[in-house]
Amino acid sequence: MATTLKFRQALRVGPPEDIWHKPALSAVATLGVLNLTLLALGRLDLALYTSAGGLGALFGHGLPYRARARTLAGVLLGTVLSTAAALTAAALTRDAVVLVAVAAGLAALHKLGCDAARIGPPGSLIITFTSASCAFVPQRPADLPPHLALTALGAALAWLVGMAPALLRPYGPERIATARALEAAARLARSAPGTPDAAARTALVGAVDAARQSLALSSPARWRALGDAPERLLVHAESALAAPAGPAAESTTESAAESVAAAAERYTAWARDLRRGRPLPLLDLTEAEAAELRAHRPGPRPSLRQALRPGSALLPIGLRVAVGCAAAGWLSLAFGVGRPYWAVVTAASVFQANSTLSWQRALQRVLGNLIGLAVFTAVLPLAHSGQPAMIGLGLLCQFGAEATIARSYWLATVFVTPMALLMTEFAGLQPARTLVADRWLDTCVGALTGLAACLLVTNRRTATRLSRALTGAETATREARAAAAAAADAAVGSEAAAVRGGLATALLELREAADAATGEWRRPALPHQRTADAEQDAHHLLAALLERRGARP
Repeated sequence: MATTLKFRQALRVGPPEDIWHKPALSAVATLGVLNLTLLALGRLDLALYTSAGGLGALFGHGLPYRARARTLAGVLLGTVLSTAAALTAAALTRDAVVLVAVAAGLAALHKLGCDAARIGPPGSLIITFTSASCAFVPQRPADLPPHLALTALGAALAWLVGMAPALLRPYGPERIATARALEAAARLARSAPGTPDAAARTALVGAVDAARQSLALSSPARWRALGDAPERLLVHAESALAAPAGPAAESTTESAAESVAAAAERYTAWARDLRRGRPLPLLDLTEAEAAELRAHRPGPRPSLRQALRPGSALLPIGLRVAVGCAAAGWLSLAFGVGRPYWAVVTAASVFQANSTLSWQRALQRVLGNLIGLAVFTAVLPLAHSGQPAMIGLGLLCQFGAEATIARSYWLATVFVTPMALLMTEFAGLQPARTLVADRWLDTCVGALTGLAACLLVTNRRTATRLSRALTGAETATREARAAAAAAADAAVGSEAAAVRGGLATALLELREAADAATGEWRRPALPHQRTADAEQDAHHLLAALLERRGARP
């Protein structure tokens, strides 16, 4: 029964992401321009190099445009450098064993860099896919400058496409982040009294924190356009946490329940106005809320150096990627597969935050590839009718992948598989039977080798991270309780914001660390009860502090 439930969880199809169309349309626009231009020039065989840069259009869509410009530039620079390393290796040697090692090393660097910088979707896999593909395309040293120039051209177009929506909705990302916080507040308000709501409360804490980070990263010109209306909305959204938690909520009166329902409707209406670009209300605040609003500054995010410091839980994952990808590629070579980089990419896709998620990803990858190969076989006659049809099918698959990736990875892989095979055929038609057989064998080899690497390279540091997060949450709770007891008006303004901000940050880190550690194989026993008690204490204290802040004379 438990095994069946795990399979259902792994294959569950969730709701669509609210901004799924943004990366989907950006990728289609970028790759469409690049591929059609190459088609007009009669050089569609060069599409791999332009696509390596053009796929950067998938990144950064949740960031304010000021931060997006920097993040996209960093991702695209890393993509160009990775492509340069892969092409240089291909020009210097034809030894497939060495090229697999290069592709595996790059995959590990991509994973570490993207996870440490918290790049977000689609993560490191896109860069690994393009660099691994480039490593196995025969090169001459004289070809390197023009091929890298094509990658840089694709990257430049991706940057322009990613920044283009700023001309129409310059503060759209900030509005969406604030709307998400209000929607999380509405979900919490609608939760039934007396039911365990720790997950909903943590989700609201995280949504408010993400929205404040988004507003902090926004352009200073945002104040002239929106003022502090988004911050005021976040203050009201955060106030939903002041509602009674757990068993205390059972005593909620009928009139209080009606008031909560009305608050949920208000949150939803404000979120709808934010998403539709309507003018924002300037909400009233208490003196304490106004003082905190003037003084509040989001806490700094961990730097790249801190995320990769000795003892980091990311380092064993990087080692897993290097070992698993190299083993998958070499095993694929041993089986006589002509494209071992597919096994490398499959293994790279398996590695997630912990072993349980990695197992689920391997299952999703295998299932999605199997169905995707059937789709590729079905559309092959149309694809072979001409290069324009091949480009159109590739763009359609790209759109489908981005439309479904947030709902289910296996469903997205159904589109990714034919898209990758069609890209292979841009340089020339390939025997369909060989393509399908190689892809299926590489998928199985990569998934199994990736799981084997998870078993061999243990990550006990997730338990260490949980221990540190637990200590940090308990310390933040004690400090917040002491600050609240220090005076009747309990640290109004910057002090109150700092105390609650530290408590919220510690709570989010505790939940993230607990989720990562719980899903890891071969790790020490975890303090589950102590973690649950620490979360409950933090939530109750956070609610009390917010109730005091929002008290109106």
